[in-house]
Amino acid sequence: MKRRQFLAAGAALSTLIAKPNWLLALDADNRYRNEIGIQLYTLRNEIGKDVAGTLKAVADAGYKQVEPYGFPGADAMIREAKANGMTVNSSHCNTDSILHPERNGVQPFDALLEKANKHGLTHLVVPYLSGDMRDSLDKYKMVADRCNEAAEKAAGAGVQLAYHNHAFEFKPFEGGKTGYDVFKERFSDQMKFEIDVFWVAVAGVDPAKLIGDLSGRVTQLHLKDLDASVETPAYDGISKDAFKELGNGVIDMQPILAAAEKAGVAHCHVEQDHSPHPLDSIRESIGYLGKL
Repeated sequence: MKRRQFLAAGAALSTLIAKPNWLLALDADNRYRNEIGIQLYTLRNEIGKDVAGTLKAVADAGYKQVEPYGFPGADAMIREAKANGMTVNSSHCNTDSILHPERNGVQPFDALLEKANKHGLTHLVVPYLSGDMRDSLDKYKMVADRCNEAAEKAAGAGVQLAYHNHAFEFKPFEGGKTGYDVFKERFSDQMKFEIDVFWVAVAGVDPAKLIGDLSGRVTQLHLKDLDASVETPAYDGISKDAFKELGNGVIDMQPILAAAEKAGVAHCHVEQDHSPHPLDSIRESIGYLGKL
């Protein structure tokens, strides 16, 4: 080996030795950054005014996939995303057919699955629980059981069902048990989690550790950052100013992405619930990811 080659090899080895394990894992596979998605709820106001122009701006910013909201009423978002070369693997969906199938006029969940297959979706996500569905541990048990039933149907149709968290699921009831504890215990093997790292941090929980604890059960992540001024845990709502672009808050994304890789997470989506200038925010966030 020539001296120059020897020195280069030695420098590379020193770099590897100096890096922590989570950074080595990130270096080994950057597919989350290379295939980064955006949860389109971030741009709901812009989409309401101009679907085609907004989705083109998302593609121009460098996003490779999108996760719509309001499925099955997401046709325009899906159409424009694909027209701009982005994939659509997942969508947040209307939950009435899952959580309230007994109500009059509710579209059967089988119809949602049929439409998901038509659009080529592989994931559907329960995005939120209304207050009356989360005011006791028994309500959380009922939600888990109905999700399990829907997840079994979804699996039969080749679609993965998952649950997207906020902070309220981590609020302790009497005895210290939380709704999220119920989900971890009660969700079947076919029912998975979509972890929103922002809301996990707001609840005072370490997102990377939670991803690791649920290894094999987390299908997707929402990546968003939390302002340093927020006191955690906070379970019942926070200021719009708490939502920051990636890199402008206190949540370290590198160990989260490394934990995602180790846990078998399929997709990661940037999201920012509130911003005075959402398009500028999503450009800043993807720029931050590119510099990791």
